[in-house]
Amino acid sequence: MPLTVHQFPCLSDNYGFLARDEASGLAACIDTPEAGAILRELRKLDWKLELILNTHWHPDHAGGNAEIKAATGATIVGPKEVTRIAPLDREVRGGDVVALGATRFQVIESGGHTLGHITYHDAADRIAFVGDTLFAMGCGRLFEGDAAQMWASLQRLAALPDDTRVYCAHEYTASNARFALSVDDDPRLKRRADEVFAARERGEPTVPTTIGLEKATNPFLRAPALAGRVGAAGKPDHEAFGAVRAAKDMFRG
Repeated sequence: MPLTVHQFPCLSDNYGFLARDEASGLAACIDTPEAGAILRELRKLDWKLELILNTHWHPDHAGGNAEIKAATGATIVGPKEVTRIAPLDREVRGGDVVALGATRFQVIESGGHTLGHITYHDAADRIAFVGDTLFAMGCGRLFEGDAAQMWASLQRLAALPDDTRVYCAHEYTASNARFALSVDDDPRLKRRADEVFAARERGEPTVPTTIGLEKATNPFLRAPALAGRVGAAGKPDHEAFGAVRAAKDMFRG
């Protein structure tokens, strides 16, 4: 039986995600950006929360852990770095497996935004919860890691099947699209950007995305092809990526 994902807005631009294993009826929340919103959605759905799955330590991803655990008794799972702001019940790293009823989440190392960032991948249902590593048409800032680490992480995600649904943690897509258009003139990008702008005008979310769509239109995954546009012609792929990331950091569009 499949994994059902319920998505809802949190804070100013975060998304909250609740995932329910239909075989067991058990649910997980992926990150805890806003405890009150998550608890309200759980009550509305009448779902039993079994797990809190943290992708990294930032407060808009782990800041609600204590309140949600106190209310539900859920087990907190995440990378060791989460202990910088909250206790963990189980520490995981790349290669580990986390079970939610019949659902198996493979843990993928995806550091760069933070050093210990991880992704939860449900291969059977073609679902990945990527936190702040990969965004629709974007990627996370390099707050702790370097370009080589982040590029390696993005390549691990890009290796997933193209139809994998990617649940990223923020609604940044319109801003990402404006930047992408400044460095890439691929027709597929222009079509997607138009769709994104129209969706946001209607107040619709642009998450989830898919691995295939990101490989085709995300300038960070396309960095080697864009190297000449960002002053990195002839450089190794991770340096081309770093140049694209640096251009986005400076972009004011």
